[in-house]
Amino acid sequence: MSLTTAKRFTVAEYHRLAELGFFEENDRVELIKGEIMQMEAKGTPHSVCETRLERELYKLVGDRATLRGQQPITLSNNSEPEPDRVIAKNRDDDYLANHPSPSDILLLIEIADSSLKYDQEEKLPIYVKAGISDYWIFNLVDNYLECYSEPYQSLQVKFGYRRKLIYLPNESVNLPFFPDLVVDLFKVFPG
Repeated sequence: MSLTTAKRFTVAEYHRLAELGFFEENDRVELIKGEIMQMEAKGTPHSVCETRLERELYKLVGDRATLRGQQPITLSNNSEPEPDRVIAKNRDDDYLANHPSPSDILLLIEIADSSLKYDQEEKLPIYVKAGISDYWIFNLVDNYLECYSEPYQSLQVKFGYRRKLIYLPNESVNLPFFPDLVVDLFKVFPG
């Protein structure tokens, strides 16, 4: 009996596959822990929440930071996810030289309906292990915002966030790193 293992890709190999035309133009994929993962299709509530969130963030943040949506971030040698929204530090080259890394990221946001379990159980650990200080999930299943902060590593080398706060759609929340900027969640959540 022989054991087989899946090929794990590095970020460089993943980029090379894209350059060689391995992916179709409309393929929605990302690299997670060396695996090329098909991204979930977006439902209407997800799309509406994403549109509203983008509108609010652009109004609030303006040119104080770089706003990115569905664009790659480089977490490690084998993970390059494409989160729904990222607020990153401004850089003169607008990240032409390389995608944002954890030290560039002020806030990482996922919008989750069908992908909720994946965003909570698969992506959260890689985000915290990479040192993402603030991670939000717009949980469209339970209809609230999950705000994770204060990453830690236990003595058993497990990673997690010390704080998880829940905000309801009729509440407001301050943006990390911008305490003067407040997101009115009523303007973001669909319906």
